[in-house]
Amino acid sequence: MTPFIIRRLAIAIPTLLILIIFSFLLMEAAPGSPFSTERGVPPQVLANLEARYGLDQPLWKRMGIYVWNIVTQFDFGPSFVFKDRTVNEVIAQGFPITVTYGVWSFVVAVAIGGTLGIMAAVYHNTWLDYLAVGISVGAQVLPNFVMAPILVIVFTLWLGWLPGGGWQGGQWQYIIMPVIALSTSFMASIARLTRSSMLEVLNSNYIRTARAKGLPMRRVIFLHALKPALLPVISYLGPAFVGMITGSVVIDVFFSTGGIGQFFVNSALSRDYSMIMGITILTGALTIFFNLVVDILYAWIDPKIRY
Repeated sequence: MTPFIIRRLAIAIPTLLILIIFSFLLMEAAPGSPFSTERGVPPQVLANLEARYGLDQPLWKRMGIYVWNIVTQFDFGPSFVFKDRTVNEVIAQGFPITVTYGVWSFVVAVAIGGTLGIMAAVYHNTWLDYLAVGISVGAQVLPNFVMAPILVIVFTLWLGWLPGGGWQGGQWQYIIMPVIALSTSFMASIARLTRSSMLEVLNSNYIRTARAKGLPMRRVIFLHALKPALLPVISYLGPAFVGMITGSVVIDVFFSTGGIGQFFVNSALSRDYSMIMGITILTGALTIFFNLVVDILYAWIDPKIRY
């Protein structure tokens, strides 16, 4: 296992470098500059701004300096929009907010989705199975950009139970609706994967043998069927967790939580190169890391796997 982890970490470094280079080149290929949208900027002022941020230098030199600062100092540079602030400072402000409701969304999606999937498989073709499948299908057709306004209409405008936006230091009443809106579609996918995988495992020969020996159904499920049934679910949880942590743009924008998703949208609209690059690199690094965690969990759940 240790040589495998070392190899994966060695592959992650050039993967991140390729991601940085391609992202840099794609943004450079777009027309305009971060300061070209401002009206009435004299040519002399525009030249001074470009010189201040190093945009007047050749492409190869700017890219080399950017990569070197990241590798040696983990510095994403200054923001073009948020004056007197660096990208590191902006990410340090928004990332903890996104992580907070992202982790809670992950816990809710795994707990409820896994429970629904197991119940649907164990009580196959009963009313519990139909109920679990119905909830999963209903949640699947309600993505976060649909669920978010529905939650605000019901719980804020009609009932007045929860605030419609804000963060206020992460108080529980400001976390509930973002967590529900973000976790719903992921919960449905986890429930469907768990149900299909558990049904396949429950129909295998060794499960029939265990039940024929008179083992209690609870023992059969949790000690013999659950671990192999989780293999396809585990492969989905890695990308799902990264999606909840970094892909919550709709949640940040709709509920005004102040997470990195809102900064990413603003930086894309205002062509804040360094901010877009910083969040993109953070997303890529998290994706590589959690894919490695998933591979390690695979080997722990199924000892037959050898790398």
